Amino acid sequence: MEKTQPFVKVLDGRSLYYAFLAGAQRVFENQGLINKINVFPVADADTGTNLASMMRSIVDSPIPTDNIKVTASALAEAALVGARGNSGIIFAQFLYGFSNEIESEETFTVDNFAKSVSKAVTYAYEAIANPVEGTMISVIREWAEFIYKMKGLIDDFVELLTKAFQIAKDSLVATTKQLEVLAKANVVDAGAKGFVLFLEGMIDFFKNRQSIRKLSVAANEITILETDTFSHEEITFRYCCEALLSIENHPKENKESIRKSIESFGDSMVVAGSDKKLRFHIHSDDPISLFDVVGKRASITYQKVDDMVMQQDIAHARKWPIAILTDSTCDIPQDLLEKYQINIVPLSLHVGESHFLDRTTISSEKFYNLLDTSPVYPTTAQPSYKDFINKYSFLGTHYDSMIGIHISKHFSGTFSNSSRAAKAVSEQSGKRISVHSSDRVASALGLIVLRIARAIEDNMSHDEIIAQIPAWNKKCRLLVSAKTVKYLVKSGRLSYSKGMLGKLMGVNPLITMNDEGKADTFGKAFSEAGSIKKVMREVDSLLATGKAWGYAISHIRNPKIADWYAEKMESLTGQKPMFVNDCSPVLGVNGGPGTVVVSVMME
Repeated sequence: MEKTQPFVKVLDGRSLYYAFLAGAQRVFENQGLINKINVFPVADADTGTNLASMMRSIVDSPIPTDNIKVTASALAEAALVGARGNSGIIFAQFLYGFSNEIESEETFTVDNFAKSVSKAVTYAYEAIANPVEGTMISVIREWAEFIYKMKGLIDDFVELLTKAFQIAKDSLVATTKQLEVLAKANVVDAGAKGFVLFLEGMIDFFKNRQSIRKLSVAANEITILETDTFSHEEITFRYCCEALLSIENHPKENKESIRKSIESFGDSMVVAGSDKKLRFHIHSDDPISLFDVVGKRASITYQKVDDMVMQQDIAHARKWPIAILTDSTCDIPQDLLEKYQINIVPLSLHVGESHFLDRTTISSEKFYNLLDTSPVYPTTAQPSYKDFINKYSFLGTHYDSMIGIHISKHFSGTFSNSSRAAKAVSEQSGKRISVHSSDRVASALGLIVLRIARAIEDNMSHDEIIAQIPAWNKKCRLLVSAKTVKYLVKSGRLSYSKGMLGKLMGVNPLITMNDEGKADTFGKAFSEAGSIKKVMREVDSLLATGKAWGYAISHIRNPKIADWYAEKMESLTGQKPMFVNDCSPVLGVNGGPGTVVVSVMME
């Protein structure tokens, strides 16, 4: 019987790359669906977003050569760098095994393709601390086993992959019966679904030979689909923790030593990668201690911590149709973040070769010890464009629209990266996303975020809220008193000559922000008592103009003065503070211990 589909007897690197591109596009198109059916190992509704992140890293890698070994290695490297979540890291390890088992071939026949795929399964299983059948790993294994069994009977890639795809689909359907949690929700495993969709895209490429230009454009598409929400199980460990590690300069470390050092911190552990670069995933309740241990054994080049309780709450108990996204400099305490389902993207801190996520993977105590003892003064960095792409993609699965509000654009590139990512996600998904610079920092940003949250709670529309944001920014005043100019000079916020003059004179700088979002001074004092007096004088002048909507106070290791301000403000306004909280360590780099920020928003 004559075949109607094309023959592909030899696979080169370029064809492999574009087949991956087609598979990735199918995952992009269905990431919303994959998120919605995400039940195992944790119902945090982000498996689709995580797989899409890994795929996006793959397709953004440089155009490969025709050499299959070179291309497969490049794809595996990109996958490891971009891998997120349990399924993403398992998939990345499978690709690493696949590339590692290619000897020196420039092209693939079905025979050597089948051998590499079969051996790669072992790599994937070894990466998982406790492999569970009825998940992605089962589907990969059964698909690979069929391919290996057929290697002497079929010499055409299209025929082989088409028949193997049916095996993968059958294996996917079987996952529902293999795990009780899947049966209860009547869904298939989300990671396995993503793998099958990836295979489907690859087969379409070989059968239909989609144009390379179309696939190249599709690589940057972000599609969010709406589907029904399923009920899910409770979360055991709260935080999904991941990191990319370099162990080249740590000769005593390897995959097994890293595995042993973190296994006691939680469950769902996966450790993938090579002798030079590793990626780990683990669910834990103590990310600060976890990363402290890892940081002593390897160089952390990337880290991520997701709050799975918050993710589950958003996915299955969303309160309002509009999402709020801000950054870690807002100083809002955890109880209010949870109450209003406010989403945070953290800035990062760099101390020498060490890298930390603001408020997430370093304690305030450790940070301020480093602030004074590190030979290299800490620096800060905004969240990456991809961090925002992932966050907006996840939120777009569950919300009708999104509002981003961030630290002043004159202090950080956070607003810029958030805006670019929002535009990309919005254009491709059709979801409305509005991003604003608050022109404020610290507790002042927190007040603006909470005013937006209250407006959403009061059922104001997206249009009504964004029309008010510029006015709310201007109605929010912050007054910063620092004990010393030392940290302002070290961080570069104050020139060395002015800093030395201030230090010699014993000046405590008093700082505010103008309507453009730039730092400005409103006076100086020669003691903490003098600073307090001048701050309260400014507050009195402000309250003389009208009624306060609310106020908040954040501080850097100065709770006594922060509480004094709170008591005084309550007597003046008749209101309790919206919050009193520690300043973000990112802001601590600039102000230093003793700094207090009093923020007031007027009606």
